[in-house]
Amino acid sequence: MAPNPSLQKQPNVADWFAFTEGGMLAVKSGKVDIGQRISDAILRVAAEELDLDPARMVVALRRTGFSPDEGVTSGSNSMEESGTTVRLAAATLRREFIARAAAAFGVGVDEIELEDGTLRVAGRNQSTDFWQLANDGGLDFAIDPDVAVKAPADYRVVGTAMKSRGIDALVRGKARFVHDMVMPGMLHARTVHPARESSRLADLDSDVLARLAAEGFEVVRDGAFLAVAGADEWRVIGAAERLARAAVWDDGPPLDETPLETQLTRLPRRSFPVVDGTPTTDPVPPAPPVPEAAAISLEARFTRPYIMHGTIGPSAGLAVWSGGGLTVWSQSQGIYPLRAALAGLMDLADDAIIVHHALGAGCYGHNGADDAAVEAALIARALPERPILLKWTRADEHGWEPFGPPMMMDLAASLDAAGAIVDWRHEVASDTHIARPRPGAAPGFGPERLLAARFLGEGSARAPAVPNMTHHGGIHRNADPIYDIANRHVVKHLVDGLPLRTSALRTLGAYANVFAIESFMDELAHASGQDALAFRLHHLSDDRAGEVLRRAAAAIGWDEARPKGRGRGLGVARYKATKAYAAIAVEVSVAEDAGITLHRAVVATDAGQIVDPDALRAQLEGGFLQSASWSLHEAVGFDREGVTSRDWESYPILAFAEVPEVETILVDRPGLPYLGAGEGASVPTAAAIANALFEATGVRARHLPLTPENLRAAAGR
Repeated sequence: MAPNPSLQKQPNVADWFAFTEGGMLAVKSGKVDIGQRISDAILRVAAEELDLDPARMVVALRRTGFSPDEGVTSGSNSMEESGTTVRLAAATLRREFIARAAAAFGVGVDEIELEDGTLRVAGRNQSTDFWQLANDGGLDFAIDPDVAVKAPADYRVVGTAMKSRGIDALVRGKARFVHDMVMPGMLHARTVHPARESSRLADLDSDVLARLAAEGFEVVRDGAFLAVAGADEWRVIGAAERLARAAVWDDGPPLDETPLETQLTRLPRRSFPVVDGTPTTDPVPPAPPVPEAAAISLEARFTRPYIMHGTIGPSAGLAVWSGGGLTVWSQSQGIYPLRAALAGLMDLADDAIIVHHALGAGCYGHNGADDAAVEAALIARALPERPILLKWTRADEHGWEPFGPPMMMDLAASLDAAGAIVDWRHEVASDTHIARPRPGAAPGFGPERLLAARFLGEGSARAPAVPNMTHHGGIHRNADPIYDIANRHVVKHLVDGLPLRTSALRTLGAYANVFAIESFMDELAHASGQDALAFRLHHLSDDRAGEVLRRAAAAIGWDEARPKGRGRGLGVARYKATKAYAAIAVEVSVAEDAGITLHRAVVATDAGQIVDPDALRAQLEGGFLQSASWSLHEAVGFDREGVTSRDWESYPILAFAEVPEVETILVDRPGLPYLGAGEGASVPTAAAIANALFEATGVRARHLPLTPENLRAAAGR
């Protein structure tokens, strides 16, 4: 089993549980809940191992110094890391408390009966409970990684339907987000952002500054960092607009607006061969020649543009500077990394900062949340003892969040006379997919990566990207196909000098790589006259992958006649080659104006042991829909002056009217390890849609998004 960083960093039961007054148990986790319902799943795991009613349990709010440090909630790691650790901690706690009760009553452990936190001696009127035992002996003992855990046959909570906590408030509009926080003496704030990262503040109209001060507004300036704060939010919005008009910027060199495919081809690159999913520093070998046994050889290029998180609510953060210390509330996906970045930027010790996680709009990746929190903290430092609530505008969010980078995939393969793949080439070029500040990183890769750091003082340039050399990391994530192909040539190219700021967005490189792989598998099947499902299964020895593929195909009616004008398509992948298996099947039609309609979709997934089936279905449906939105609509627009897609008209996303009927199929594996499922369904979706499009129209679309303009270009008209 791979090392579990959550268990390694927090090896004691006390790190994960706290018994509270009123007969409640607080379960701790450092994996924040951003809509994936990880809190429900972790609570269920603990309740199961402790035989405790979930109604007597809460998942503690996440904050630094109290919650376990589990880094960033990302990569579909939450159940494998946090869920597994909580399970082991709960089983260890149960065993310890039974032993303590047995010792207290002078009986054997097999004479202790446990029911909902109460431990009784069988046949005697002697009992104690978890809370008394916790008070008597504490929880400061080590988690046993080899402790016996419950058998699936004994489960009463795990795998059952249960209403999600907090869902009523969300559905009824009563949930409170960081944007809604109110504190005594609080000031509202807005940042004035320039056009580009290279912009520097050349001048600021002093008359406007004087008038704003006379009206009670506070203007904060540090280099090119510019913000305004005041007691009334609506008036602050107007003041920010006035301040923006008063600012004169030196914007530096314009952005390169040549086509991204051209930039990805011509800009400097660093290249790494990928072997079994892991890059090496060896020289890139030349692409092998076409085998003599080849009967059919194909090659194709696939691309995707910059895409954004598209979070429905713009980012926000609240900060208070008091007594030389800082307290922050943020929707960040990593409260400890955010604390470290703030400490580095503001020259503070870690323990001088407390970061609370606060509910915000979900995004699944590195969006503007951390940057907004940092901007609030900088304003709070300038205006001590006053809580500062800073909200980004829609234009701020669309223009300044780190984007998912553009990607270009060049594929080639050959088939022998029997229609089997005999060689495979996959070369992928992209900017970095990982640009979060890293605690303890070398200069240029820590707090300097924060947006505000680009503007403070003399400002700083974007640091060169660091190649991600991990197994199925950023650019090369899922570039190695899931299929049985002996002769592989896989290369990642990290391209330097691309125009826009990028970082982690859901699935990193997997979405585009699998779009290319699964589209190309269809091309190979079609070129050799084979059924696309049979062709895949012929090259697929992984039974779990084969099962989800077969079940998705059966549910979509793969072998049934297609309704007139409709096409069906498939895609399959195992996320990161280690996480959940997901197969997507879709049915589409294409209108005269080249608009695509999604009629039906099937998502079949094997995520190992299922803890919360309703939450898993929600994650799969949401992942499919977000990926469908990327595939049909999304592309960041920019020109030489900066980002142009600053609203929902210039950056459209999937509308409610476009949502198809979605069926989810869950393949449960009781007793097997949890497999991260959050991103699995997002990965094969684009290819399934593109393959269905080809069946419906005969048009092979290789360039995302699948807009009418791109489809007409693919059709040659």
